[in-house]
Amino acid sequence: MMINNDIVSFDKLVYVFEIDDVLYPKQDYLLQVYYLFSNFVEYTEGRSIAKEMVDYMKKTFEDLGEHEVLPKTIMYFGLNEAYLENFERLKANAHLPLKLILTDNIKKILLSLFEQGKQVGILTDGNPVEQLNKLKHIDWQELARFLPSLKVFFIRELIFRNINPIDFLKEEYQVSADEISIFKEESLKF
Repeated sequence: MMINNDIVSFDKLVYVFEIDDVLYPKQDYLLQVYYLFSNFVEYTEGRSIAKEMVDYMKKTFEDLGEHEVLPKTIMYFGLNEAYLENFERLKANAHLPLKLILTDNIKKILLSLFEQGKQVGILTDGNPVEQLNKLKHIDWQELARFLPSLKVFFIRELIFRNINPIDFLKEEYQVSADEISIFKEESLKF
């Protein structure tokens, strides 16, 4: 999702952002996980398949989407189903070889918001461990000085506790719903 700096209204009090496909393209994280996983499989299996596997995973991701990558890869390479658990653990806790880079637009928007003294947070869906890991691997550059004021909220945890995320944000920031602006991937629902 590209957020155009010209269409962001800076008249709200609170701005919350999803991580994936808002702060950076989600595929930047996944492709690194695929690389790490393929090297793990190559080492474990003792077969020279890492390059072919990562290429296959990337192509499957581009053609069929994230959810098809692992099942198709396991079937194509004749791997044991036990690799599913290894992959999920790696995906949640991966130590990435490269930093995740904020898009220029989002960097400008965040910098403007912080400089204007706006409340800025992260409202993210997905596995909380994985989402925190992604935040750890973002190269915040000039935004690093503002990180102590950045609050992180997990949709799944809120819903598990039967709390509506918007209601929670209203209470957390002591504002009405119309004072909150949320930037998320179009398909995210809660």
